[in-house]
Amino acid sequence: MYPTVVANLLLSTTPSRWFMNSIAFWTIVMMGAMCIGGFFMFRKFLKVLPKADGKSKLDWQNYWVERSRPMWNDESKALLDLLVSPVPTAFRDIAKHSIAAEIGKIAIENKATEVTRDHCIQGYIVATPKRDNKFLMKFLKKNEIDYKPYEHLLNR
Repeated sequence: MYPTVVANLLLSTTPSRWFMNSIAFWTIVMMGAMCIGGFFMFRKFLKVLPKADGKSKLDWQNYWVERSRPMWNDESKALLDLLVSPVPTAFRDIAKHSIAAEIGKIAIENKATEVTRDHCIQGYIVATPKRDNKFLMKFLKKNEIDYKPYEHLLNR
């Protein structure tokens, strides 16, 4: 009796149930991964689209970073590195660039000769998405950075 059961399984023309379930499972996993990746690629695509002034968000970030590059000193660079330290390493360079652009914009609009600690804190608060304000305040408190003068920026 045993050899006939094995023979029937080996000669069966339909795939086994576990095989079909594993195909369905991996199909769902792969579709989920593609949707997540597509979402992030679409967000990046939206940043590259030109706005009404003809420049994209990334163009403006590059403009402010390049324009403020000579204004950065070692102290402000070290503070920027500290501020982006909680960001996961995969995204840290992108976050650092966008925060540096906002800091540079604030410093230039204030007609400063160099980027100061106040510019860094203010730019960090403005560049951080509103949904992360709770974490931002906890991080600033942990590092003993006074954000009270810029509290009004948290509720924008």
